[in-house]
Amino acid sequence: MILLLADLQSVFSQTAVPVADTAKQHVFRRDEIQYFKEKGNALTIEQVSSAGFNNKFITSTVATPEIHDANGTYWYRIKLDQSFATRNNWLLEFFDQTIDSITVYSPTNNKGYIATTLGSNRPFTQRIYSHKNISLDISNDLKGQNVYYFRMRSHQSANVIIVLRTVSYFIGYALDEYFFFGIFYGMILVFGLYNFMMFIAMRQRQYLYYIVYNLSIGLYEMCTDGIAYQYLWQMAPQWNHYAYGVALFLVSTFAMLFAQSLLNLKESAPRLNKLMWAVIIARTVFFGACLFINKDWFSLKIVEFVPLSVSFAAGCYVLYKGYRPARFFVIGYSFLFFGFIIKTLIALNIWWLPVTALNFYTLSLCFIMEMLFITFAIGDRVRMLKQEKDEAQQRMIKQLQQNEELKDLLNKQLEEKVAERTEELLEKTSLVELQNEELTAVNQLLQQQAEEISRMNVLLENDNLLLHNDIEKVTHDRVMSAEVDFEEFSRIYPDRETCFKFLADLKWEKGYACKKCCNTQYGNGHLPYSRRCSKCGYEESVIAYTILQNTRIPINKAFYMIFLMYSTKGKISSHKLSEILAIRQSTCWAYSTRIKKAMEARKKEIKNAGSKGWSKLVIDHSED
Repeated sequence: MILLLADLQSVFSQTAVPVADTAKQHVFRRDEIQYFKEKGNALTIEQVSSAGFNNKFITSTVATPEIHDANGTYWYRIKLDQSFATRNNWLLEFFDQTIDSITVYSPTNNKGYIATTLGSNRPFTQRIYSHKNISLDISNDLKGQNVYYFRMRSHQSANVIIVLRTVSYFIGYALDEYFFFGIFYGMILVFGLYNFMMFIAMRQRQYLYYIVYNLSIGLYEMCTDGIAYQYLWQMAPQWNHYAYGVALFLVSTFAMLFAQSLLNLKESAPRLNKLMWAVIIARTVFFGACLFINKDWFSLKIVEFVPLSVSFAAGCYVLYKGYRPARFFVIGYSFLFFGFIIKTLIALNIWWLPVTALNFYTLSLCFIMEMLFITFAIGDRVRMLKQEKDEAQQRMIKQLQQNEELKDLLNKQLEEKVAERTEELLEKTSLVELQNEELTAVNQLLQQQAEEISRMNVLLENDNLLLHNDIEKVTHDRVMSAEVDFEEFSRIYPDRETCFKFLADLKWEKGYACKKCCNTQYGNGHLPYSRRCSKCGYEESVIAYTILQNTRIPINKAFYMIFLMYSTKGKISSHKLSEILAIRQSTCWAYSTRIKKAMEARKKEIKNAGSKGWSKLVIDHSED
């Protein structure tokens, strides 16, 4: 009897909430909610509601109870005083839409319980009310004080916010709530469209980053509000387990990419830029771990504090350095930081005030303020870029004006110079006329002298003919005796261009014929004096099929070596050639050996060739 009285005292110590028309809604707090945590999931409603189980329920010490153990089962109970006459229909509503499973045990008049299964694990179409929040009607037929039990399980942390409302108030509240949701998501779409137009106009990636960032915020809010469950994946409740995590990953990643671009961190703060890349990589690795190892890690939303803090710190640093568009960025992120802190305090059950619609949607309101001020920051940056462009145009106009003035000054000076030169020319013209008169007289005298010279030329012509024959003979003998040194030889073939021209004239003196197709039509090739076949496109260089092909020594030295070998009939040694040409002896030996072979092969051709005999050694007739 003592134990029974103690159990009854535990039951009746819980505050009963009246179901009366004096209030349209009531949010259950502290001593109005009692809970019991089951380690497994084996207890039944008969066991939990038995008299021997009453003392195991504990009155909540926090304003908002929380589910934080994914492996445990949480039992909650509330007491309703339904002894009052009411004209309204009533329902129980659960604010947190992320709870996986909620089984509501409603009492009946015969002391039993009716079980109703709800939660985000069930298809949305099975809900009693087509609303984002989980709702359940309560019976008006019950009288007196009645205890309602709730069995809850969730893979992620969730707040147990239970509200008693009239159906009429619920409908009005829902309409207002969806109206403001429409404004919120409409603003996200408007901001996205605005930045898309800015991207088309400016062609800067930061606008694409901000579009994805805004849309990701919208997706995250839809996941946490239950709007996505209601409108996007009604028949796929498993998406509720990780869709919000994907959205959070996109939010943090593209927020940092946008901050990098907007704040120009690559140039203004390289170290912070590297830090943000490190955070992006780490966040991506964590996202992959959540996606492929354990999806329950998505519930660790506290990690978003790191990218948010880094972006906020980067904005403060750049603002401190004097980058004016960062001031709106810092203000916007201050709102976001404030909302994130409140949301974190609520999630960790540290928030000391009751959870109401105002502080529950604080983060959403802060998102709106952040988007608004970020838009100001983007506009301020565009204004700054326009100002810089205008200043650059003004500098350009000023420079053009200075150039025009300089041009006028130069034209004026040039006109003065032209006038001076014209006067000088006029003076010189008169002087030239006088000189012409003198020259006319001299010409007459010269004409007489020319007639005398003509007679002398007739006499000298015969002598020149004899002298010419003597000079050719002397020159031939001098060349054949190899008395011409390299310096004198280089006057005839001073450079590569002259040698190539000599080779081209020598090689194609009888006309051009393609080595591949025998076509006789050609055009200029890429190399100097090379010829490209107009039919097959084969390009033949000027040294191809000559003794000079594949030689690495300067071509004028190669010419002189051929000349010396020819002049000495191949008797000059490679050591002597190396000394004369300043080329390694091994190279002179290899190349002189090739020349000797050519001389041996063309012995008959060069026997009586005279001074031009050395040039006959150049063309390689073995390819003909």
